Amino acid sequence: MEELYNQIQGYLNMDDEIPFEEFDQYYKKVLDVLNERNEQFTEDDVWKALFIVENLMSNSDARSKETKGALVKKYKKMAKRNELWAKNFVVRLHKFGYNDDQINERFEKMFEDGPVEANQ
Repeated sequence: MEELYNQIQGYLNMDDEIPFEEFDQYYKKVLDVLNERNEQFTEDDVWKALFIVENLMSNSDARSKETKGALVKKYKKMAKRNELWAKNFVVRLHKFGYNDDQINERFEKMFEDGPVEANQ
């Protein structure tokens, strides 16, 4: 999860938007990890996964509104799938004992902190 987390943090700190092909590759890589390993996620993994899918969701949604043609449908599908994952992870964080305010606060801190390796 950490590699994917650092990768999205890198994307978020870029000045330019990555092309659809790279975005799609990252999205598919995230889905593969979520589908294969989400049941074994630690609490920290759940936080990182939520951060990733929330950012993919909002970015997909924004791109669907800015894009024309066939990609609009693809971006909308990505946003919807990430929304389902985000809801799943929020429920899991509630089970860990976090309330919505705590989740939002930690989420904002994750934005500020940047990639994990930058903090070491």
